[in-house]
Amino acid sequence: MIEPRLKYVQCSSPAGLHRMAYKEWGDPANPRVLVCVHGVTRVADDFDVLARALCGHYRVVCPDVAGRGRSERLRDHQQYVVPQYVNDMVTLIARATANHDEGTVHWFGTSMGGLIGMILASLEGSPIRKMVVNDIGPVLDPAAMARIGDYIGQDLRFPSFEAGAAFVREVSSSFGPHSEAEWHKLAHDVLVRQADGQWARHYDIELAKPFVAITPERAAEDQKALWAAWDAIRCPTLLVRGSESDLLSRATAEEMTRRGPKPRLVEFAGVGHAPTFMHADQIAAARSFLVG
Repeated sequence: MIEPRLKYVQCSSPAGLHRMAYKEWGDPANPRVLVCVHGVTRVADDFDVLARALCGHYRVVCPDVAGRGRSERLRDHQQYVVPQYVNDMVTLIARATANHDEGTVHWFGTSMGGLIGMILASLEGSPIRKMVVNDIGPVLDPAAMARIGDYIGQDLRFPSFEAGAAFVREVSSSFGPHSEAEWHKLAHDVLVRQADGQWARHYDIELAKPFVAITPERAAEDQKALWAAWDAIRCPTLLVRGSESDLLSRATAEEMTRRGPKPRLVEFAGVGHAPTFMHADQIAAARSFLVG
């Protein structure tokens, strides 16, 4: 079986340095790099199935965003925001493309990873040449954001892996139908055993602090900035939506197809937020667009 290499890169924030972990799949000399970035409480392991499917064409690089999984936590919790993550990804891409003159990548971003990609792709001189945005857009539903913020901030402990896995399955039901083995993996990737034998989610619960600080005025400013970023993107883009998503509405998705990179929209029936790209039809859509 194809196995990844676990690596680390040192990044900086206003509060100091932190190490970011990432999994690298495929030929380490391959100049074609695909960066895959996960959602707000997920980890690099989310892309294991997709990475195995695409690592014959790409060197697939999947980071644990700061504060998640094997990456270090940030000293200043207010830095758990997209601009900091963009800075970290610039450092990661510089590392991943250091031996190749062009220094460009393709990007796959789910939810938060899609927002990071949108901002990075909008910048002058961006290294992103092709991008998949998975179930996220410039308009963030306030009710959905409140649900996510509440979920993030709960300091939960589970007496067994099975209890933790049941919780992950319940709160992740919007991912759509998965096999028992797939649900086990989705839980195993984001649960970690504590010193006292209990299980907890594998991220810094202080991630919730920036969510709590969002005011209606700040939300309106952020939305305006995200639309401006979207309108500045010029690289070929595929927009993915779960047909039942409460985070990316059909109306917003359709408006996105008329603006900025004017992406093709692909929807997956029976799925909410967000498609996991563990299944053949979803992987085929990504492969068709990225590899073509």
